[in-house]
This record gives sequence, C-alpha cells and structure tokens, in this order.
Amino acid sequence: MFITTLRINTLKLIGITALSILVVAALVIFVPAYESTSASNGINYEKVYSNSDRVEFISGFGWEVAQTPVEEVEVAIPAEFDTVYLGYNEIQKAQGLNLAKYKGKEVVRYTYEITNYEGYEGTVYVNLLVYRNKIVGGDVCSADAAGFIHGFAKNA
Repeated sequence: MFITTLRINTLKLIGITALSILVVAALVIFVPAYESTSASNGINYEKVYSNSDRVEFISGFGWEVAQTPVEEVEVAIPAEFDTVYLGYNEIQKAQGLNLAKYKGKEVVRYTYEITNYEGYEGTVYVNLLVYRNKIVGGDVCSADAAGFIHGFAKNA
C-alpha cells in the first residue's frame, strides 16, 4: 500500500484559486452569449401549448383567424430536402427559423383560415409547424394552385 501526500503552501493555494476565478470570469465576460432566433427578432416561437397559444401567435402578426384550425395533421419533415423543400426552407430562414434542424422528425401542422387578408379575394390559410410545443416553421398561402406563399409577416 502506498500513501502519497501533497504539500502546498498557503500563498500558492491562494494564487491558484485567484487564477481559477479570473479564468472563469474571463470566460463569462468574453465568450458571446447564445441568443436564440426568437430573441434576436423579437418573436417568441416557443411555449405553444394550446390552441389559444397558436391563435395568439398568429394574431401577433396582425392576422385574424377562426378559433379552431381547419386542419390538424402530423407531417414528416424529409431527411433529405428536394428543391421544393429547399425553397420552402428559405422562407423559414427569412423569418428566423430553419427546418434543417428537424430533418426526419414528425411535426404537427395546424392550418387556420385567415379572415382579414387584404388585396386577395380567395381563401388564405396560415400554417404552423409545431414540434414539441415550439413553432419550427410555417407560412401564409392561398388555396389556389397558382396562388402565393410567404412568411408570417403581413408585408412579406
């Protein structure tokens, strides 16, 4: 059996402790803080637990919708994006989201009919893609095949 001891004088112990505190303080001060996209653009995409939370999120963009969704369906984000999904993801990136993080995941798509879309006579929907109580994507689109699609903002 071996017994080893380590002797350190008080001055060295205080020096090592002070150096450790300085290193931790420097890391806290100089390492940039992680800022989520929801904080950087002022939109909170998280904590979407109920239908009223989803309706409140949509109304934050100035849209008026019925209180119940027209459709609620599970969809799979493909593991590999084709040209359609690449284009759709560009819309998401423009509004601070990125579907690439959710490749291969199952999300729930909630579709609501917008009742106050100006300048268009047809039916307009807003789609929300929700994964674990967080909005990970979505769009505003017309029901016509030759219609339009854009992000959540009114002037997109």
